[in-house]
Amino acid sequence: MKKKKIIKRSKGRTMLQIVKRKGHTELYDQRKVYGSCYFACRNAHLSEKESEKICDKVSASVTKIIIKKKMVSSADIFRLLTQELKKHNGDAAFLYETHRDIS
Repeated sequence: MKKKKIIKRSKGRTMLQIVKRKGHTELYDQRKVYGSCYFACRNAHLSEKESEKICDKVSASVTKIIIKKKMVSSADIFRLLTQELKKHNGDAAFLYETHRDIS
């Protein structure tokens, strides 16, 4: 079984297009997934080390799932990140899931 090759553009970026909420597109950046996860974990009062450990796993899982597609919506990434984060920390997942409601 051949592994799918990911075309790297720069560190952490691929050619996968993300359709944002306002309709424009941008390239997928795993660092943004990691950053969103990390922010939620730290707001849930997890240590830096624990946050990093969780976010490494979550961002890798999300990337592995969506990299098979050519285009994905930011809402899809939001749902996937929430699902993956729930597996590791419910409080952080709740904070991530509800942060758009208050911003």
